[in-house]
Amino acid sequence: MINPKTLIWSFVLCALVLFCALCFGISHSYAQDSKDLTGLSKQVMEAKNNAEAYTIIGKISDIYAKDNKYNECVDFLTSLKKQKPAAASTLNYYIGLTRYNQLKFLEEKQNWDEYFAQGNTYREQLTASLGEAISSSTPKDPVNIYAHLTTWKFHRDQQDTANETALEDLMNAVGSYAKEAKDLIPLRDAAGALSSYDEKAKARQLYKIYADSLLSSGASDIELKSSADNFYKEGNLELAENIYDAYIERLEKAGEKEKLFSVLTELARGFMYNDSGNSDPLYAEKIFGEIDALGVKPGLSEELMYLRAFNLEKAKNFSGAHDAYLALLKIYPETKYADKANFKLGIISAYVLGDIPEAKGYFEKLSAGDKVTSETISSLYQLGLFNQWQQDTEKAKGYYSRLLEKAGEGFPETCSLAKDRLAEIGANKEIEYNLKTFLDLSLKPENASFNMTKCAIAASPYAGKKSQATNISASVVTGGSGCMQIQLEYLWSGATGEVKPSSGQAAFATSYSESGTKVVNLVAVSPSGTIDRSMDFVDIE
Repeated sequence: MINPKTLIWSFVLCALVLFCALCFGISHSYAQDSKDLTGLSKQVMEAKNNAEAYTIIGKISDIYAKDNKYNECVDFLTSLKKQKPAAASTLNYYIGLTRYNQLKFLEEKQNWDEYFAQGNTYREQLTASLGEAISSSTPKDPVNIYAHLTTWKFHRDQQDTANETALEDLMNAVGSYAKEAKDLIPLRDAAGALSSYDEKAKARQLYKIYADSLLSSGASDIELKSSADNFYKEGNLELAENIYDAYIERLEKAGEKEKLFSVLTELARGFMYNDSGNSDPLYAEKIFGEIDALGVKPGLSEELMYLRAFNLEKAKNFSGAHDAYLALLKIYPETKYADKANFKLGIISAYVLGDIPEAKGYFEKLSAGDKVTSETISSLYQLGLFNQWQQDTEKAKGYYSRLLEKAGEGFPETCSLAKDRLAEIGANKEIEYNLKTFLDLSLKPENASFNMTKCAIAASPYAGKKSQATNISASVVTGGSGCMQIQLEYLWSGATGEVKPSSGQAAFATSYSESGTKVVNLVAVSPSGTIDRSMDFVDIE
């Protein structure tokens, strides 16, 4: 049996060892930081220009930042400024940046005691230091851009009256800097900051300036494309697109049609909608338009024609998707995508274009054959639904009954919907309220103003698998409402899978037990009336 005293002393000894190790780690880290600061200070003193000093002072700032030692950093930089007046603009910038980061840190940690006690002092030092950095540097200096950028971010965060002036000053500074810029990174950083603050138009201007500067720097075609590829991989799509546009323009001027066609198809694939990774469906369609303009034969492959239509669909350009699916079927009538394309053409014809006769044509075509597919079963359901809505209940019953007969033991979700409709007909009831509301808004000519511009559905993933979780959400434009939060109703209908979301749910998670194209419907309602309606496709393998 272990002696209790021995056990206690063992515990105390372990604690002592751990404490000593911790103290050693802290002291060792502190000693290393002190050594690094001494060496970096010496390098600042020996720096030949502001560009050299900028990088070194940035390292000093990082050492203090890792432990949130903002006041110590400001004191250290202020002492360096007295010893190295030639680096004053860079040191002033970093003093201002440190105070900016400190204020953000205090807000994030909700350290309101220091924030309210010292906040005004920090803000005054921030604006004064950044102002000195701007006035003591020239438009050729990167620090000038960064000082303008941090000044604007500060005023934007504060939402004060200086915000617009600071933004204008930043844009002017970038314009001046770009004329003789050797280092293009400040241009990219400024554009990225504007984009992160949702200043998309201004960000595009700066990305364009960056791309133009890259071109004027004499970058080769390979360097240009490599640069765009890297920005694409980083997720900086706006900048990548600007540089790709410049690269495409070069190929166009060179008249290399075959090479250009290859590049454009590669880009279209890279930017078209996908459930994971980088995509910009609108840019992808722009590239597809350029491929069309080339007139290279034989043109797009069967797969690319389908993907183009799918991409337009995910960009919510349903009428464009309608035309693209038609083009696919015209050029490749026996395509493996034929059933899916015909079904989507029927849905778009009815619920986007309001053309029930055209929609019925697609659905009759799909349901007429002996082959039983998810599109066959779903087409019979849609035909029954149209006739039920038009109050031709006998025809509707016929389509629903054919559906159940053809489906047999399969397609449980669609069969369940058909049985619900048959029960309504048997009980002499109207179509379920949410679904009928969607049909009325979609199919009655007098409701044409409800055109899916104020309401949209998004799904993740759009191309999923059976039993996989699918997240579906709504976004609704409600207009100005002051400080009052509008309580909306979400009238979901259609193929919502295993979940029947309530009217209070703007989003829900579901899954599907059968493959095929699912049509999800929504009507958004506010206390003052209907806002809009929407529909979307979810493809399940």
